[in-house]
This record gives sequence, structure tokens and C-alpha cells, in this order.
Amino acid sequence: MHRDIFKYVMANIQQRKLRSWLTILGIIIGIISIVTLISIA
Repeated sequence: MHRDIFKYVMANIQQRKLRSWLTILGIIIGIISIVTLISIA
């Protein structure tokens, strides 16, 4: 089951490169902003 999900994810990333990179970038920016807010507070 995990192998099927992994294959699906990899195929999706290869087909929709821009969308995948924007999603990854959004997640990274979100994590950085939360860590920054916690460290300031």
C-alpha cells in the first residue's frame, strides 16, 4: 500500500512540477513563520 502511494506521489510531482514546488515552498514558508513566531514570543 505504501509503495502504491509513493508511486502516485512521484508521478504527480513529475507531471505537475510547478504546482509541486509551490506547495513545497508554501509548507516551508509556513514552518519557518511558525518557528519565528514561537522564538519571538
